[in-house]
Amino acid sequence: MNSPGPPISIVLADDHPVVLHGMASILRAQPDINVVALCGDGIAAAEAIRQFVPDIAVLDIRMPGLNGLDVLSDITSDGLATKVIFLSAAATDDQILTAITRGAKGIMLKDIAPESLADCVRQVASGGQWFPADVVDAAMEREMGRRVQSKQLVQTLTPRERQVVVSLCEGNSNKRIARQLNLTEGTVKVHLSNIYNKLGVANRTALTALRSSTEISSIPRLVTSSIQIGRRLTPALVRLIRSQNK
Repeated sequence: MNSPGPPISIVLADDHPVVLHGMASILRAQPDINVVALCGDGIAAAEAIRQFVPDIAVLDIRMPGLNGLDVLSDITSDGLATKVIFLSAAATDDQILTAITRGAKGIMLKDIAPESLADCVRQVASGGQWFPADVVDAAMEREMGRRVQSKQLVQTLTPRERQVVVSLCEGNSNKRIARQLNLTEGTVKVHLSNIYNKLGVANRTALTALRSSTEISSIPRLVTSSIQIGRRLTPALVRLIRSQNK
């Protein structure tokens, strides 16, 4: 008879003490799970993960100091093998998609049944993933809709306005844009005013972000193995992958 393997080691992090200790109580009641550290912010979580190198880190996606996404990026850069599960009361679409593309292995909502937390941990520890299909599908559908709308807006720009956008997004000042395009600085300002009005943005930062979101290269490259839910790809993911390959 095979003896059971070592318990699954876990670091928990959440800036809400009630949630943090509630998770710890649930998981500590499981004989195959060992909670090695409780952390109240992202900085403490990153330090604990480096110290203990647990099998799993369950992180609130929004935390002071470092948020959960930043912690994931840090430990990935450090080459640590810890698998990350994000916990969230209401993650934004951007947070959900960023978590997936950065390598998170699961996302759990805080209103889940308590027993599901242990099930999620076990599934991820065994090499699986845990992503709520309805949450991920909805996030992808909305993100694709925003990208389509952004592309349509950009198509309303004149060729000259597009040249101004490209130069601006390369980090150039109005003076340098004018020099590059053989315009006066005043003309550049007029073009920028028209561009802001057409695209519904307020400043250079928002314009740069909008341009990035309309580029195919900016769409997360989700390989088909990265987010299988119940051994199937969500319909939204299939459409996203197809749109990237056109």
